[in-house]
Amino acid sequence: MVSLVVPIFNEEELIDELVPRTVKALANIKNEFELIFVDDGSTDDSLKRLIAFQERDDRIRVISLSKNFGHQAAFTAGLEHATGGYVAMMDGDLQDPPELLKEMHDKLVNEDFDIVSGRRSARKGNKAKNAVTGVFHNLFKSVANIEDLENAGNFSMMNRKALSALLSLEERVRYLPGLRSFVGFNQGFVDYVREDRFQGKPKMTFGKLFVLAADAIFSFSKFPIRVCLVLGLIGTIVFMLAGMYVLVAKFLGFAIMGWSSTVLSIYFLGSIQLIFLGVVGEYVYRIYKESQRRPLYFVKKIYQSKDNKA
Repeated sequence: MVSLVVPIFNEEELIDELVPRTVKALANIKNEFELIFVDDGSTDDSLKRLIAFQERDDRIRVISLSKNFGHQAAFTAGLEHATGGYVAMMDGDLQDPPELLKEMHDKLVNEDFDIVSGRRSARKGNKAKNAVTGVFHNLFKSVANIEDLENAGNFSMMNRKALSALLSLEERVRYLPGLRSFVGFNQGFVDYVREDRFQGKPKMTFGKLFVLAADAIFSFSKFPIRVCLVLGLIGTIVFMLAGMYVLVAKFLGFAIMGWSSTVLSIYFLGSIQLIFLGVVGEYVYRIYKESQRRPLYFVKKIYQSKDNKA
């Protein structure tokens, strides 16, 4: 059986298109499937509309979280409740075509792959947002301590073995595409053009993209702390040379630079120290958050057929 996890947050405009289209795509693979929608604390009518579809189709399950825990936590909730032998992940904005799930499933079944991810060969939609996303992927490719994700996001399908490995990772601050690559196994790709949103406003704002990018880079790279080390060494060398110049100039009777340069140097050093303190603070905060071991999410209620209830 195939399970598909789709997180939903205030997507009431999309539900009437998303559900039938996704059901049709899954039925094209096999009539027996499990479609899991995770309502991540929506404040509109998303949950009500999802429940209406669930009441008409036993293959649909709706997990309502107690509040908005975030995109990655909602995905994790769905993955932990999925029961299929093959489990897929897809965003709920229809930028990732559900029709591609069959090709992913065929690769898993007929080829020697444990994980198949959608690889974005091109993107439509907001050019500024696409440019920022492209910069992030290129930066992440350069600094991450895992294999290149090649423009792969959440859209993917994996077998039960790979899913068990993924769920064994206990990070509280998580970036699932990175974790999916980290677990290894045989990974394949399906190329596609990522469409613009079908309807409504994007829920992944620039601010949320920045937070997700920071989570990814701090979780999978030594780059931030290495930059601090390199800049610190460069600064030390520069100011040692400057100090030697001042001493030599004093002994030779040259005019020494005035207070302006001294003040600027102090401000420069202070700014660098604040940046370094911020980087170290990020690592300390993440260590603290991991040490708290709080649950990633709380389930308010699960809507499913009577046959599926424990």
